Amino acid sequence: MLRRLVLAALVSLTVLTLAFTLTRLSGDLAISIAGPSATQEDIELVRRSYGLDRPLLEQFFAWVSRAAVGDFGESFFFRARVSDLILERMPVTLTLGLVGLSIALVVSIPMGILAAVRENTWVDRVVQLIAMLGQAMPGFWIGLIMMIFFGLQLGWLPVSGTGSWEHYVMPGAVLAFSAIPALTRLTRSGMIQALGSDYIRTARAKGLSRFSILFKHALRNAALPVVSIASVQLGFMLGGSIVIESVFALHGVGFLAWESITKNDFPVVQAVVLVLAVIYVGLTLAADMLNALLDPRLRG
Repeated sequence: MLRRLVLAALVSLTVLTLAFTLTRLSGDLAISIAGPSATQEDIELVRRSYGLDRPLLEQFFAWVSRAAVGDFGESFFFRARVSDLILERMPVTLTLGLVGLSIALVVSIPMGILAAVRENTWVDRVVQLIAMLGQAMPGFWIGLIMMIFFGLQLGWLPVSGTGSWEHYVMPGAVLAFSAIPALTRLTRSGMIQALGSDYIRTARAKGLSRFSILFKHALRNAALPVVSIASVQLGFMLGGSIVIESVFALHGVGFLAWESITKNDFPVVQAVVLVLAVIYVGLTLAADMLNALLDPRLRG
């Protein structure tokens, strides 16, 4: 576990360094902040006010020391503390990610089990085709189609906003499309391997019911890799929510990142990238611990 914690810290530090470097490579931040009509004196004043006239290494270590205690500075565009902005928007993004993951698990696990039970039949091929189509279609296109059909034509669901749970159904389903293929294939392969194991043949010889064999014995062992990939997919969903939140006008962290990129608000961009990376690393560690609880062989 100590080795994984050290690795997680190194990954976070790498992401932090890349976020800082890429924002500086995007151009002269003082000119972006001052605006196109600013004079040279105005630009120099902005550069001194925000500490952009200091050496890059000095700027980097100053930002790292503040970020380590949760101080990400102040937003240039919103004129508020970056940490407050992220805390205010994070519930929307987390809710969206959890809804998307829940939909993906509810759909992919039964599909994977069905494909494994009907291996090499037309049912198996249909499931794999659906998984392949879900992976091939871009999320923003699926979102627009769902908005037109379910929101405008049928009027079943709202197309934007965060007023109720119904607002998260369509964007959550769009996020789920990106995770369903991997989870379905992993469930299918795990179930096929489990159903061919000796302990399953023993369970059948004892006369256990088909339901008990599938869900109590086979699925429990096949679920181990699914747990790991589910946490990774949740991290991908949180990071990929920028596009979905923009399409559905959900004012979460993803939409905040998109606004900040368009406004050259680099303190917010740096902080969002770092926070999402830390969440992703934390989810990966949580998956490892959960796998150890499910499989005693991994506890060593």
